[in-house]
Amino acid sequence: MKFDVQGRAAYAYTGGKPFAADGPCVVFLHGALNDHSVWTLLARWYAHHGHRVLAVDQPGHGRSDGPPLASVEALADWVLALLDAAGVKTAHLVGHSMGSLIALEAASRAPERAAGLVMVGTAYPMKVSDALLATARDEPARAIAMVNAFSHSGIASKPSYPGPGAWLRGGASALMHRTQDGAEGNLFEHDFRVCDAYANGLQAAARVTCASHLIVGTRDAMTPAKATKELAGMLDATVARIVSGHALMQEAPDAVLNAMRAAIPA
Repeated sequence: MKFDVQGRAAYAYTGGKPFAADGPCVVFLHGALNDHSVWTLLARWYAHHGHRVLAVDQPGHGRSDGPPLASVEALADWVLALLDAAGVKTAHLVGHSMGSLIALEAASRAPERAAGLVMVGTAYPMKVSDALLATARDEPARAIAMVNAFSHSGIASKPSYPGPGAWLRGGASALMHRTQDGAEGNLFEHDFRVCDAYANGLQAAARVTCASHLIVGTRDAMTPAKATKELAGMLDATVARIVSGHALMQEAPDAVLNAMRAAIPA
């Protein structure tokens, strides 16, 4: 489904159900060089259990028009504009990695519109090493391979895990290459710099008034669970720890769904 947001087309997957005029809403925000498809299981579950769902492609990603926006703050304003375009007064904001920072900032900018906040695979600050930023700039294909390796907790998953025909690393790599190839400019470097530059996390957390949940991977090398301690304290958040790397929704789908159901009951 497409909406006109800030004068450009914005795509949102609605979980296989028509977007209803009323009822509770869940907005899913993807991470760097990803799109709405990382949320398919969760989006479909909530859409078929009484919720409206908007799993978005951020500007310049997937099916949403570019250009990509330059900061977490700008992306948070875009999310709030999307809610306006969809006629949504309040929503649960769910984000993974870069998307978790966007969800946090949006919840802080309009506390009355955030029914709940769920940050998956998060950390604050979400700094990116100079070496990885340089590789993303100069050799994005190599950087994609590096991040793909860092994002999964094992060297190789079982064949067809977690479902028949699945290939965790191959699928993640294909998505990142497709998103990069369809973008304006070097989207990988852009997204990493957006994460690295965000410096408003603790101030934003102080303004959040809704119930907050963190879902973190105990084997996450990209955003280590220990890097959430101060943020969790500021938010007074409930923290769910899952045996997984950074690609939690793909590596531990059932565990993430169970944690989400505790955070946002059907």
